Amino acid sequence: MYRPFRTLAAGALLAISLSVPVSAAQVSVNGSTLSSQQGWVEADRSQITLLALSQTAGCSLSWDGSAATLSGPGFTLTAVPGREYIQVNGRCLYVPGGVQCRQGHTVLPLALLSNALGCPLTWNAATGTADLDTAYARPPQANYNSEDLYWLSRIISAESRGEPLAGQIAVGNVVLNRVESSHFPNSVQEVVFDDRYAIQFEPVSNGTIYDEPTSSAVLAAKLCLEGANTAGKSLYFFAPALSAGSWIRSSRTYCTTIGCHRFYL
Repeated sequence: MYRPFRTLAAGALLAISLSVPVSAAQVSVNGSTLSSQQGWVEADRSQITLLALSQTAGCSLSWDGSAATLSGPGFTLTAVPGREYIQVNGRCLYVPGGVQCRQGHTVLPLALLSNALGCPLTWNAATGTADLDTAYARPPQANYNSEDLYWLSRIISAESRGEPLAGQIAVGNVVLNRVESSHFPNSVQEVVFDDRYAIQFEPVSNGTIYDEPTSSAVLAAKLCLEGANTAGKSLYFFAPALSAGSWIRSSRTYCTTIGCHRFYL
């Protein structure tokens, strides 16, 4: 299972998820405090413009009319406003709500940049400051387990073709949650083909599991393997338009609905 960046991402998110009045919060890079137009806290999440990051961290920033590209030692990061993910060193990282744009500047969460660049993000409660330290950046390269990516992208494609990205990620979440659960097999391939209590996924029965996955399914699989989660701890899902889902409805706890699928814990 490919999880080398989940711990870093979770720690970074925790570090700045503490509730603090926006007016009292500050954002800094390498110890230099930014202006409120360069970095700020919104909905308890620290944000920064890529322009401010490039200026304070000595990176280069370019714009081709649709995408912002930030480049520095050992990394190239591409962000497209409105898109629900960024790409860096072959990795795909989820951006809930999409890449934002503020007063003409591309904006990203500090926690996401900490993950992308492999650098520390700390929270100083006394001063109300979130600080990104790029001096110790060690930008990771993509390193997806080929077997996990192969089967995860195929089950996502077969089960949620045409669904929004969040819905495709959610299907992948169910598979990975089962891998983590002691009640299911412990690899992606084994979960997909699990038939201990009858075949678990219809695409295994009808053969569509072997179809070439869509590009969006491959993207969703990479995002899932990087820790993106839209379905919480869900272990089951079904599409009401195609199945009554009687056992799931009566036996499991409802979590959320995304697109045409309902997800249950």
